[in-house]
Amino acid sequence: MADDTPETESNGSAPNGASAPQQQISQRILAQYIRDLSFENVLSQKGAQPDAVPEVSVQVNLDARKRGEDTYEVVTKLKITSKAKGTENVLFLLEIEYAGMFEVKGVAQEQLHAYLMIECPRMTFPFLRRIVSDMTRDGGFPAVNLETIDFVALYRAEIARRLQAQKAAQGETPTAEA
Repeated sequence: MADDTPETESNGSAPNGASAPQQQISQRILAQYIRDLSFENVLSQKGAQPDAVPEVSVQVNLDARKRGEDTYEVVTKLKITSKAKGTENVLFLLEIEYAGMFEVKGVAQEQLHAYLMIECPRMTFPFLRRIVSDMTRDGGFPAVNLETIDFVALYRAEIARRLQAQKAAQGETPTAEA
């Protein structure tokens, strides 16, 4: 009787089919949407005109939540503050939470968090950038064209911050040994 088991290629898998082939990673955007948006034209509220050169600062935060089997909501949160160059006078404040609903399959569990916090925001970022540009322009200011965000560096910095906080917490915790 012939063996119907397919031969494995030399791709690093165990001989005689001992390990299953790795599942192909697939990702689909199911939806994209604005969860929250606020634009405050502080300058106009004070009755002034935007004649100062704006200095823009951007804060980025990410969040991911499981919403179903293989379905995740990933939120990119931006807080953009513009001040008159060389002063503390706020010109405008823009806060936005832009979310994407993703179907992600084939990513190993230990790599899933990194995948969600890097690849998913990378896919939605061009749309978020366009919204920020339109909002600032429509608010009476020069359009803010966000620089590309390095989500890998952002993820690594957050992991390092968490490890530092964890070490600090362990250092402050008294040991039970006497």
